Amino acid sequence: MIDAALVILGYLAGSVSTGVLVARLLGLGDPRDDGSGNPGATNVLRLGGRPAALATLLGDALKGVVPVLIAQALELPGITVASVGGAAFLGHLYPVFFGFQGGKGIATGLGIFIAAAWPAGLAVALTWAVVAGLARMSSLAALVSFALAPAYFLLITPAPALAAMAAGMALLTAWRHRGNIRRIANGTEPRIGQR
Repeated sequence: MIDAALVILGYLAGSVSTGVLVARLLGLGDPRDDGSGNPGATNVLRLGGRPAALATLLGDALKGVVPVLIAQALELPGITVASVGGAAFLGHLYPVFFGFQGGKGIATGLGIFIAAAWPAGLAVALTWAVVAGLARMSSLAALVSFALAPAYFLLITPAPALAAMAAGMALLTAWRHRGNIRRIANGTEPRIGQR
C-alpha cells in the first residue's frame, strides 16, 4: 500500500506545472500558448527572462527530488524508488492538473536522477551542461545526457532498477523531443537564450 501510495504521490507531484504557475504569477500568460509551446524553463526564459526561468527550473527539479527522497527515507526497495521517480517524470510530461499537456521533463528528470543516486545523476547533469555549453541547444543537451543516463546508473552506481527507469525516461525524452530532433537535423533549432 505504501509503495502504491508513493507512486501516486510521485505522479501528482510531477503533475504540478511550475512553468505555468510561474508564468501566471508574473503575468506572462500560458507558456504552452507561446514560444515553443513548452512549459519548461527554456521556454519560460524566452518569455519572462532569467528569474522566471530559474523559479521554473527549481520548482520542476524539486518535484522530482522530493518524492524520490521520501521513498528513500522510508527505505523502500530500489524498484519502488525507480517507480516513484518514473511516476514523477510521467506526471510532468502528462499532468493531470493541466489537461495532460506538460513539459519535456528535463529539470524534473535531473532532479530524479540526482535524488535517486547522486553520483550518476551528477554525471547526467554535467553531460547536459557540457553539451549545452558547446552547442547552445537545451534540446540536444537533454537528448545526449538522458541517452547516457542508463549507462551512468549501471557503471557508476550500479543500480539496475534505476538504470531501467533511466532507459524509460530516455525513450520518453526522445519522443517528446521529436520536433526538436527534426529542427536540429535541418539547422533551425533555437539556441539557448533566443526568443
